[in-house]
Amino acid sequence: MNKDFPRILTLLRKERGITQKQAAADLNIAQALLSHYEKGKRECGLDFLVKAADYYNVSTDYLLGRSAVSSGEMISEKDIPEYDEQSKNDSKNGDLALVLNKKLISNSIEIVFNLLGKIKCRSLTKNISSMLMLSVYKAFRITYVTNDKNDKNIFSVPADTAPYLSSSALQIDEGSALNAAKTDVDAAPVITTGIIEEEFDKQGTALLSLIKNCENRIKKLEGE
Repeated sequence: MNKDFPRILTLLRKERGITQKQAAADLNIAQALLSHYEKGKRECGLDFLVKAADYYNVSTDYLLGRSAVSSGEMISEKDIPEYDEQSKNDSKNGDLALVLNKKLISNSIEIVFNLLGKIKCRSLTKNISSMLMLSVYKAFRITYVTNDKNDKNIFSVPADTAPYLSSSALQIDEGSALNAAKTDVDAAPVITTGIIEEEFDKQGTALLSLIKNCENRIKKLEGE
């Protein structure tokens, strides 16, 4: 059974503010059957899949979790905005994997800070910024040691403790950020997949693709 379909089917209905009763009536099926579809208790047929895609104005590939965007497009490096001149040079040099990942990350971070600017919570901004800095720090340290000739004195934290301490610091910041999000935020913008695609366009496509890539990685840890 496809595990993404029930989640996405439910998400689309709730994001659009449609009750299960109304959706079932519009789709010409019993509410109990729609409930089974949304909970993953029963698999739908091809006819319902197409009908639901038309009803929510998305592609069947999106409904099935095969595409990160509602149109069903498979993202490519050319679909994501250039972040800087170096990205253009990397594209010309043919390192497409490097460019694609760089674009996914840089454009997604732009959206995160855009949303933080709207939320206007100093503690949340501080902790999320620290999380991102620590992730970059960890990535740079690993990249730096690829050459044994690089002088290790660039870092003041010893190599044998840095991975553990930086991971601990990141976890502390994550906990603080979650706490701030729940207690310190007075008002925050509504965020839906539709709003992400509409307001942020191709940057939104990058973020949704990054989410999908990360969750695919996480699911492997779950043994799916």
